[in-house]
Amino acid sequence: MVITSAKFIKGVQGTDEILADGIPQIALIGRSNVGKSSVVNSLTNQKNLARTSSFPGRTREINIFLINNSFYLLDLPGYGFAKASREVRDRFHELIGWYLFDSPYEQKKVVLIIDAFTGLKDSDVATLDVLEEHGKPVVIVANKVDKIKKSHYQSQLQTVRDAVGDYRVIPYSAKKNIGVRELTNELLAK
Repeated sequence: MVITSAKFIKGVQGTDEILADGIPQIALIGRSNVGKSSVVNSLTNQKNLARTSSFPGRTREINIFLINNSFYLLDLPGYGFAKASREVRDRFHELIGWYLFDSPYEQKKVVLIIDAFTGLKDSDVATLDVLEEHGKPVVIVANKVDKIKKSHYQSQLQTVRDAVGDYRVIPYSAKKNIGVRELTNELLAK
């Protein structure tokens, strides 16, 4: 299974007709600067499809990408630290909560991207807990595995697995294209 086409459709900040058009939706969520946009680019093999930045909090709306003309990949704003005012960070939080828990839209999957190098932060654990409470179909992507020393790789991934319980964890590196096939297969599975 491969991604053969991907294009940016639009960014939304609330209810929009595109979200109600019946095309399946897969949401990407994670802390600011965890590499969500880099994951989108590596998955689609397009360097500049999603705007990346070293500036935490660059994504300020729900960015919608049409993948293989069959589903939407939604890049949500990051939670946690962002180089933005408290008011803007609160707006990000409200937008994420609205889309995932209060809106009428269903997600085929929610991909929670965490930083494999630093491990789960309290905000990641809290996000996973809320997703679980709402019965969301979650897949964990442990991004930035390329930063882990080989001698610590297995123990670091085991720490992540222990923290998330029974959820599938896909080791990933957008930089080195590690885990791209596994995540692609997960997203394209019926």
